[in-house]
Amino acid sequence: MPTAVLQTSFLGDMILTTPLLERLAREGEVHVVATPANAAVLANHPAVSSVLVYDKRKADAGVAGLRRVAARLRATGATTAYMAQGSWRTAALARLAGVESVGFDTSAGRWLYSRRVTYRQHWHHAQRLWALASDPRNDALRPPDALRPSLYPGALDIAHVTALLDAAGVVVGEPLLALAPGSVWATKRWPLYDALARELVARMPEYRVVVIGAAGDAPLAAAIHTAVQERGGPPVIDATGKLSLLGSAALLARCAVLATNDSAPLHLASAMNTPTVALFGPTVPAMGFGPLADRHVVLGRDELPCRPCSAHGGQGCPLGHWTCMREVAPTTVVEQIEQVAQGAL
Repeated sequence: MPTAVLQTSFLGDMILTTPLLERLAREGEVHVVATPANAAVLANHPAVSSVLVYDKRKADAGVAGLRRVAARLRATGATTAYMAQGSWRTAALARLAGVESVGFDTSAGRWLYSRRVTYRQHWHHAQRLWALASDPRNDALRPPDALRPSLYPGALDIAHVTALLDAAGVVVGEPLLALAPGSVWATKRWPLYDALARELVARMPEYRVVVIGAAGDAPLAAAIHTAVQERGGPPVIDATGKLSLLGSAALLARCAVLATNDSAPLHLASAMNTPTVALFGPTVPAMGFGPLADRHVVLGRDELPCRPCSAHGGQGCPLGHWTCMREVAPTTVVEQIEQVAQGAL
């Protein structure tokens, strides 16, 4: 029986929706409504029958766009829509399509849902999303304690990664260590990745540093490269803006460790099971968005009473001190990277 999943939120949310897609695909076709930015991450995914792109801010803005996408959703034959994103707009989309909707009891659009599911704040978000299609009366359908997302880079994605590494002179067997210094939210960006890079050259000289991220993260990659060169390390491999989302996932699959902020690369690494050191500042893993790789560690100033200060982070610290990020020491991060790389965590 065909079903639909509506996920028009951030990239990380879409990645964390993949366990739900796999759960639903056991019973029939799964059609996903996604934003243009999120749609590409589902390419090649065996659980996805089709992706309906909903450009809610541009091409499909307004009531006319909503009706147009609703007609496409209706044409899939889906009988139930799982509301992985809970706005009034997505709730209205399901209602216009004539599809029964299932969503969280805390969502803005909950009054339009056919059935509401308890939002369990202490669960990881992947587990919460999986629970949309679970049945608390049936042990077999209850969500597991841990759910790792899944992504499927294609041959072209992998070829682009191979070309990037070949051009950088990476030799077979040379270990790679990835840094992801960027984030859409300024307060989530740990400001000491260049200092971390200097420590890495001294403590882990056998590893080649790779920087991943969007094109806008290129200045951060340049600062890391300069820091490494000052310590006499090999040239940094700058992948910012050079790979697709799935290409970045394929690159992470070849890395021994990723050090990252609370941002999309964290979730890409979870999907590829890349060991992860995650730095959290204004947000905390207890909100449900921590790493899910088998080997991972989270760093942050847990004792600060002002954390978390926001659901997503912000462009400036509300109190002006940004202690949650400024006081995470590069030496501490290197120590954790070493332990994760050696399999001690």
